[in-house]
Amino acid sequence: MPLEPSTPTSTSREATATLHDGSTLTVEVTGTGPAVLLPVNPVPATGPSADELRTWGVDPALGRTLIDALSPTFRVVAADYEGHRMSHPAAGTLTPENVTADLLAIADAAGAETFAYYGYSWLALSGLQLALRTDRLTALAMGGFPPLDGPYAGMLAVTRATHGMTSASPAATPTAPTDGPTAPLESSDAVGQEERAQSTDASPGAGGDAAADPEDFDWESFDMTLGEEQTRQFVTLYEALDTFDDRGALDRVTCPRLAFAGTADEIEYGERWGGVHVSIGGALAAHAAELRAAGWDVELLDGLDHTRAMQPDAVLPVLGPWLTSVLTGA
Repeated sequence: MPLEPSTPTSTSREATATLHDGSTLTVEVTGTGPAVLLPVNPVPATGPSADELRTWGVDPALGRTLIDALSPTFRVVAADYEGHRMSHPAAGTLTPENVTADLLAIADAAGAETFAYYGYSWLALSGLQLALRTDRLTALAMGGFPPLDGPYAGMLAVTRATHGMTSASPAATPTAPTDGPTAPLESSDAVGQEERAQSTDASPGAGGDAAADPEDFDWESFDMTLGEEQTRQFVTLYEALDTFDDRGALDRVTCPRLAFAGTADEIEYGERWGGVHVSIGGALAAHAAELRAAGWDVELLDGLDHTRAMQPDAVLPVLGPWLTSVLTGA
């Protein structure tokens, strides 16, 4: 039976993780049972920030909703890793090895010797890299990034183009995200940014009425508001993954594993953004049989794009029962 968002009944405590660059990150631990690490913001957005996220079709309480739905059954370890990296960029050191060290530091701060992990988009590929580097994972769930035929080359082109735009602009000082899921949410993730821009004609840096024709937004005119260090850290990450052989890694991940994505998660980037096609839903669908044969559970969310497939009402009916099955046997 799918886990539904619920009124929180579990008590929470906070801990502090020290990351690879010496920066510190607050970790929230809620509930009892098998540990599940979620790199999400536990603090809902409010006010204008929440209104803007709703414009993009994003739940302003996305992280909180996931935590409250899962914590009656699991010990949920939550930390806003992406928001932290946007306010504390690791420009030259955001490598797979260091991301793994950071995620393990979050688990250590929570006292979780073993734990399951769920991440979405670049935090999903981070989970795959984590699984390849530790024996502490009890389960791996990847949303919005295929474990086979992942768009590493395409995302490297996009992140390089994004970094080029910030390098050509006056340097921006990294600032802490607003309360709640970062604003712009997943600003490190050009896949998510473009789909949000394509879904509305009101965007950060671009005026317009969100209730007008959503198809009229001109993504090529999107104003870049990120700083050079914020974007360079993702160039560092994707450059480190440029030669990663995800097919060769398939049999190296042996814990229970799940991959899901929306079938409409496909983006064609213009020349300004690298001139590439990034396939997520299509790649997962194309390799679903092979992945299942290799021991993966695969779910395709019909008609959902990158942003819609990360919302709690799409994630929880897949993730909740799967975690319950593989971690509790129920």
